[in-house]
Amino acid sequence: MENIKEKADYCLSCKVKPCKKGCPLENDITEFIKYVKENNYEEAYKIATQTSVLQSVCGRICPHMSQCEGSCIRGIKSTPVSIGDIEAFIGDKAIEQNYKMSETAKINTNKKVAIIGSGPAGLTCAAFLARSGVQVTIFEKYNKLGGILRHGIPEFRLPKDILDKNINKILDLGIQVEYNKEIGKNIKLEDLTQKFDAIFIAIGANISWKMGIPGEELEGVYGGNELLEKANHPDYTGKTVIVSGGGNVAMDCARTIKKLGAKSVKVVYRRAKEQMPAEKKEIEDAKNENIDFLFQNNILKILGNDQVKGIECIKTELIQKEGDTRLSPVNIEGSNYKINADYVVMAIGSTVEKEIIDTLNLNVNKKGYIEVNENYETSKENVFAGGDLVGTKATVAWAAKSGREAAKKILEKLS
Repeated sequence: MENIKEKADYCLSCKVKPCKKGCPLENDITEFIKYVKENNYEEAYKIATQTSVLQSVCGRICPHMSQCEGSCIRGIKSTPVSIGDIEAFIGDKAIEQNYKMSETAKINTNKKVAIIGSGPAGLTCAAFLARSGVQVTIFEKYNKLGGILRHGIPEFRLPKDILDKNINKILDLGIQVEYNKEIGKNIKLEDLTQKFDAIFIAIGANISWKMGIPGEELEGVYGGNELLEKANHPDYTGKTVIVSGGGNVAMDCARTIKKLGAKSVKVVYRRAKEQMPAEKKEIEDAKNENIDFLFQNNILKILGNDQVKGIECIKTELIQKEGDTRLSPVNIEGSNYKINADYVVMAIGSTVEKEIIDTLNLNVNKKGYIEVNENYETSKENVFAGGDLVGTKATVAWAAKSGREAAKKILEKLS
């Protein structure tokens, strides 16, 4: 408790609130920290819930240094305020003390909304609708809620008991849940449109991209997103594993695999360390866990007949291409070399499951994401979508923001 008070007192309570501007959800951070300074945690929670409902989650797993903390004035000459720790503390305290969320304007309605998917976008949309008096039902394909939060974030970053408590806090708003219901499989969009006044689809995008290189079809090549979601790991004991990618999914895969007993885990990234999209803390944690990093290296092919035996790499140099703001990696001719390996994990990005998309009969863009207008409405009236499904920036806070903003648009439409 004293530690949190110390962290809160370190905040300068800036009038310009750069941390708020750095937060995708635009949480009023200096305002809720002000109440933490005064030991008024209930009021701090009410301020926080004006814009967000995942304090215990976001406080732990958001990439704070590229969002709120990275915008903190304190960070210019020193260490930024520990905003994530303070937010998580407020969320945990609210669960422990059963604080109520801030009041929202109720609409006089008996309208019903279906939420398909229960990741950050779905949970946030459900919460903001329920707080406004709408009857909300979540349809979830598994037997537990959480989406990417449960099936994509490892336990060592987000303990499941914390996640469950935060979700239960949201369900306490009177939200109904139907488990083991998957859109396109045992529920259909057309049927839901008959029963509900509006629908919000937030099923995420969890099919790993492929590199399009020889050998990706070999036994022992895995998609990072699927590995984390289904936790269907091979036996890594004494094995060498290559992870291709530089984001948080790559870090989560590498660290999970190392903890599961791999002898050696190597992260191959074609750009420089400074360009890695993964949170700096995640990179440092991975290094401290003896994970190797091969920066400015590109995988050309995966070697083996039926089973992975290794990879062929090539070194890259970074050059400024005309019209590009970012340095681009270019292969250095003749710098090829080989590494022996037992498994290869692709963690270079993800897309939406095409089979599911095809069952929805909604317009999609060139990248395969569901097309929505400025109101988050799809090509079908009263059917809305958000989160990774529509190509939102792939962080929890951005997904949650799309859920919140979609809820506002749905409320406008219903009232």
